[in-house]
Order: sequence, then structure tokens, then C-alpha cells
Amino acid sequence: MNKPIPDQLELKEELKEEQYVHQVYEEISSHFSNTRYKPWPVVENFITGLDVGSIGADAGCGNGKYMGLRKGEIFITGSDITKGLVEIANSKGHDCMVSDCLKLPYRNNSLDFAISIAVIHHFSSEQRRLDAINELIRVVRPGGKILIFVWALEQKATLQDNNITTITEIDDSKVQETVDVKPVVENTNQKVYYRYYHLFKEGELDDVIKKSGRANILESGYDRDNWYAVIQVN
Repeated sequence: MNKPIPDQLELKEELKEEQYVHQVYEEISSHFSNTRYKPWPVVENFITGLDVGSIGADAGCGNGKYMGLRKGEIFITGSDITKGLVEIANSKGHDCMVSDCLKLPYRNNSLDFAISIAVIHHFSSEQRRLDAINELIRVVRPGGKILIFVWALEQKATLQDNNITTITEIDDSKVQETVDVKPVVENTNQKVYYRYYHLFKEGELDDVIKKSGRANILESGYDRDNWYAVIQVN
């Protein structure tokens, strides 16, 4: 049997992400937004520590819950692949656009900072996760900082989000039959959605960042069932 060539693998990964990430978030955007309203302390502290006049981006901004922090002191533009969430963020007066995190709509070295909160774990291969980190590094100037949060394998919280079931790894059997994934539904009349995550092991986020070779890790840790890292662009 011939092995798939890299371009074929990339297309396969994109299709899986389209089905188990992009389409799901379009369907649940209103529900998702209603459950995401309180800033996480580590993210809030990162934004609080930025210099007045800083310009940055929230890549995968969702409903824009971090974009209003320090309004008038710093400027945060946002992007997200989910049109429904971008519309919600813009309705709150934020400056957001629909964009893929692998192709951010910013010039090289044009930003002072960037944040990526609970986004990179949705990419279905290590190379695509590294590509997403490299794209953040591309748009931030040397000396600028980036905060990244990803879901942890070691988390204690349930992986169920109401009627949204988590798939923690994608393979052909799960794509076809969602093997070993048991939905939890509050209301039997509700549709069940399967949402994909790659759960990061301890040290894995740091390892992927180091593979970029283009940033130094200033701080990393565990918070709210996530691994996070603050990095500085070389």
C-alpha cells in the first residue's frame, strides 16, 4: 500500500478539523458564548502587565471576552474561524474578523503581543500545532510576548460540556463511528456534537514551542485544567 504524501495528510487533517471543530463551533456559537464570559486570571494578569499603547491580537478570540480589558490603554484586534462568534464579538463593539489561525491577517513583526487561549489544541497534528505557534511568532515583533493556553491531559474536570462531547484524538474509527466516546446529554431532544481536542501532556507545550527555535519561554505552568506558556519572540 502506498503511503499518503504530505499534501494528502494535510488535506485529511483539514477535513477532520472542519467537521469536528469548525462546523461544531458554528452550530454552538450562541451556547458557547453564553458560557464564556469570565476572564481567566493568568490571561487577565498577562494583559494587565502590557505597556500602555501596546497593540496586539487575540487569535481565536471567540466572543471577544478578553478584548475589552484595558480598553483605551491598549488595542486588541481579534480573529476567529467561527463566523458566529466573530459576529457576537463585533456586536459588543470589538474589532474582529474571520480568519484561520494558520493564516493570521497581520504583517510580519507588526504586533507587540498576542494571545491564543484554548485554540491550538484543536489542531489535529503536531505539525499543525507547531505551525499555529509559528504563525503567532511571525506576527509579533522581536521582544514581544505571546500567551498560549491549551487543554491538559492531566485535567481533573470533566471533558463534557453540556451536550457537546469531546473527542480527544481523531482516527478513522472515531471519524466513522466515534468509538469509545459516550455522549452525555442533558435533554434527549438536544443534538449531540462531537468536538475534537488534542490533550497536551505535561511538558508537551514547552517542547513544541522549543521546536520553533524562534522564541524563549519566560513562564509556563498549569492553570484551570490547562497548560500555559508565556513566550518572548527572538
